[in-house]
Order: sequence, then structure tokens, then C-alpha cells
Amino acid sequence: MYSLNLPKYPLKITEKNGKYYVFDLLRRKKVVLTPEEWVRQHFVNYLLTEKNVPKELMANEVAITLNTLSRRCDTVIYDTYLKPLAIVEYKAPSVRITQDVFEQIARYNLVLKVHYLIVSNGMEHYCCRIDYDTHSYSHLKAIPSYTELLARD
Repeated sequence: MYSLNLPKYPLKITEKNGKYYVFDLLRRKKVVLTPEEWVRQHFVNYLLTEKNVPKELMANEVAITLNTLSRRCDTVIYDTYLKPLAIVEYKAPSVRITQDVFEQIARYNLVLKVHYLIVSNGMEHYCCRIDYDTHSYSHLKAIPSYTELLARD
């Protein structure tokens, strides 16, 4: 599909009636393989293998209600008490990461109130840390490990 700026991951891909599906490890089911899904599956693998995020503490397509509208966060990472730590938003590799993407994930954060927002199109990855005490945010040079996410305070 696309070559990404992420570790290679052997996805379980199947074809049915001309459509391709990928097995989502977190949702435990086959989902349609879109360019965004290609990024999600590789990035989740990156979080599992490189950043040591426990599989049991991540969820894909997390439903939230924002101003009476139903929305879905692409991936949410939780602490051991199941309090959200980070929201991850994915875009297809052909989609540029712009201010609009950060505004989208920031709106989701009005509901979840996490300390980390992560955005990736598979080629570029960005993370910012929210400081609720100073009402500010800072961009990080790298995606934090799970241990670093937990040490947010």
C-alpha cells in the first residue's frame, strides 16, 4: 500500500469481493483497509513494540459525545485506572498535517481531557503535551514511551 515512516509490521490482510480487510488487533475484528487504517495499524504496532504501550490499555475508534454530536477518537491510550492519557489522530499519508488536524483532536480533548495529543499521517508524527496548570501546550521532539506518558505530572 504505502511505505511509511514507521517500523514495518506484517498485517493480516484478506480480500473478499474485491475489498481488502485488515485484522485490527485492538478491536479484534477485520476492518476495511483504507490508507488511514494502514497508518493506524502500523502506528498501533509502533506504540506496542517501540513505546511499550500495553495492548490492553489502548482502544481504537473510541466513541465520545461532543456538543450532542457523536464522534470517534482514532486511538485512546489509558493509564492502569482506565483514565485517558493520550488521544491519537491518524490521517492518510496523502493528507498533510495542518492546524485543522490539531484543532480536530483538541475538540476531542474537550471531552477526554488528556495530557498528550498525537497526530500521524504515517510519514510525519507530532505530539504535544497539555499543561492544564498554565493553560499552555508544548510540542515534543518525540512520541513519549508509555512510562513517560504516565509520568505526566
